[in-house]
Amino acid sequence: MRVAFAGTPEFAAVALRALLAAGFDVPLVLTQPDRPAGRGQRLIASPVKQVALAHGIVVHQPERLKDPATHGPLIAAGADVLVVAAYGLILPQAVLDIPKHGCLNIHASLLPRWRGAAPIQRCLEAGDAETGVTIMRMEAGLDTGPMLLTETIKVGAGETASTLHDQLVALGGRLIVEALRQIETLAPAAQPAEGVTYAHKIDKAEAAIDWRRPASEIERRIRAFDPFPGCTSQLGDTTIKLWRALPAEGNGQPGEILAVSPLGITVACGEGAVKLVEMQKPGGRRLASADFLSGFALTTGQHFALAAAL
Repeated sequence: MRVAFAGTPEFAAVALRALLAAGFDVPLVLTQPDRPAGRGQRLIASPVKQVALAHGIVVHQPERLKDPATHGPLIAAGADVLVVAAYGLILPQAVLDIPKHGCLNIHASLLPRWRGAAPIQRCLEAGDAETGVTIMRMEAGLDTGPMLLTETIKVGAGETASTLHDQLVALGGRLIVEALRQIETLAPAAQPAEGVTYAHKIDKAEAAIDWRRPASEIERRIRAFDPFPGCTSQLGDTTIKLWRALPAEGNGQPGEILAVSPLGITVACGEGAVKLVEMQKPGGRRLASADFLSGFALTTGQHFALAAAL
């Protein structure tokens, strides 16, 4: 089977490696154009492009796919199926119709829950007890296509977007190989009409903590936004990144520092409190609270700024 592949970040690169390891013929990879990154703003190839080049696979990097002229490489590849994973571009119907077996998407949620761009983060924010991966046949709607395979995993206590991502990446790579090996016999199942939620793209403005929210929500958001974009809060003129928090006892004005110790900084929320145990000051590294306090003094009674409610 000839399998074209479309994807961009590491989530997709792992799936591409799984397809290659399983022996599938991958004649073409679609990925987003190289983007500037780092202090020098040097153009960096996506993780998927790096895997493709290492295996001598032809790479196609259109800015968008609306123009039929951009479809030429996919048509020429003669792929039986196009596998899509976190590509980042909308596939028009004309592209979906090119491969013999259509286009299969690896989606990091149990559809129809968390359709959209940020299913891992939104799952953690909501406090879901479980999530998983869905392999679906793509259609014009946003993650609305019929499902071929699903598998569920539990969301562990203290899970971050980074740790959950790694579990779902491995699961997605395994499931897409299984789906392709059974593609002639798998019976697509329509997604349920009930239980639809949307995982909207993460806006950097969401990173600023609104201390008026309940402690449970704040703790979940900090985990959901690790490693990107990282939650922040303003203390005086300094923007501090908050990387890890634990539920804590205490009450006070939202944003008020209730206690300071090497074990953590307890901050009042709209309901309850959290203990900040890993933080980062501008230009610094992520540090445990004891190390952070050795270079940045905090005292009881100080207040983190109240971010604008979103």
